[in-house]
Amino acid sequence: MALQKCGLNLNKNRLELHPHGTLDFPCAGYCSQHTNNSDDVIPWHWHEEIEMIYLLSGQLKLKVPGKTFYLHQGEAIFINSNILHFAAAEMHCEIHSLVFHSTLITGQDKSIFAQKYISPLINCVALDSCHLSLDFNWEIQIITNFIHAFEAISFESPGYEFIIRENLSHLCLTMYQQYESEIEKGYTEQNQNSIRIRKMLDFMHEQYSEDLTLAQIAKSADISERECLRCFQRGIQISPMQYLLKYRVTQGAAMLLQTPNSSISEISIQCGFNSSSNFSQMFKRFFKCTPRNYRKVL
Repeated sequence: MALQKCGLNLNKNRLELHPHGTLDFPCAGYCSQHTNNSDDVIPWHWHEEIEMIYLLSGQLKLKVPGKTFYLHQGEAIFINSNILHFAAAEMHCEIHSLVFHSTLITGQDKSIFAQKYISPLINCVALDSCHLSLDFNWEIQIITNFIHAFEAISFESPGYEFIIRENLSHLCLTMYQQYESEIEKGYTEQNQNSIRIRKMLDFMHEQYSEDLTLAQIAKSADISERECLRCFQRGIQISPMQYLLKYRVTQGAAMLLQTPNSSISEISIQCGFNSSSNFSQMFKRFFKCTPRNYRKVL
């Protein structure tokens, strides 16, 4: 299996489509380096799998709705199943990550491991993410389990699958033990703010080429414009219109490379701008170069 190339393949709702591992062993390891350039971020996305990210060097800013974490060398973060997340380097950094499906540990949905431990863990609203900063022994234990699993998937020594499953099982058990009091309160619905954000993001990703208004974005989640603004501010610390603008620009950047025969004027219209000059102005703000130069360099 070894390490896989890190790259996101997202559908229109920012659900990652890229398979992590294989059906018979649903776990993948990634090693990637990032800079603080505006085009070198890990965009908002989500996946059904659990993810553990370990910072080998540098500094990383990671966001989930309503929270921002700053990771330093040697620290890690646990990201639960189906949680929107975003990451950007504060400076040059290198990250190791493991993305694995819960069935790697449970075997099947009806097993005792699924019913007693893993399903309650991934449905615990209090556990959308967990920053592991080496302050406590349990955090050190989780990071140690991660390192052992990552080394096993990297070198594929005989029986490496057992080593990975064992260490990720211990990792999840430790997380369960730390959040057991929250889990014992019973299953609760997904945070309403996160549900609303997902609905509005889905709407914008589907309709970004149209002349969208704040009222339309709010309506997609059946809330008022004021609540829409509050929701975005609480969730991802950016206004809906700012998010829409950045999304349009990043879509335009992708189109510049994917459709080399399309003119900049055509692309500007396709990604929701009313003129090529407006597109170029916004593009330069985010990417520090013109669309034409971006296409030439890359």
